[in-house]
Parts: sequence; C-alpha cells; structure tokens
Amino acid sequence: MSYSSIAIIPARGDSKAIPRKNIKPFLGLPLIQWTIDVARAANLFSRVIVTTDDREIYEISKVLGAEVPFLRPPSLARDDTPTAQVIRHAVDWLREVEQ
Repeated sequence: MSYSSIAIIPARGDSKAIPRKNIKPFLGLPLIQWTIDVARAANLFSRVIVTTDDREIYEISKVLGAEVPFLRPPSLARDDTPTAQVIRHAVDWLREVEQ
C-alpha cells in the first residue's frame, strides 16, 4: 500500500517531568488532541498515526480521529528511548503488516 505522507505522533504514557502529560488538559483539550488536530488540519498527510505504549492515550487518540494500529512495546517507551527508534518501529510495523 502506498501513501503520499504519513504523520507519526509519538506519545508515551509515562513522563518524568509532567506525569500523564499527553492526556492532561491544555487550554481545555487533552495535549495529544492539539497535535492530532494540527496534523489532520494541515491537509499534508494521508494518514495520522499515534504510536503509544499507553491504553488510555490509545483510546483517546482513536476517538480524536488518529489511527493507532498497535501498542508500542515497553522497550520503546522508556524515557531514554530515542524518537528515531520509535519512528523506525512504526514504519517497520506498517511495512510488515500492510504489504
């Protein structure tokens, strides 16, 4: 399957600085909603995908119109996990499952 462009939004459930930050309200909306809404409104992406390790972020993101095709493994949800590894996992997963 081919897509012109895909937005991949990493959203970890745990955060050292601000616990549960992705679902905390910011100006009345969950923080993750701002990111999803901007990605969708940009009209640049054929898909908006959230990669998360957290069931609540998973559910909220789906309700907000993002795709969440998998839960990220705990080994890629640590505070020292490079974002590049998270994106690579998502791309590899999409290639493997959707070919």
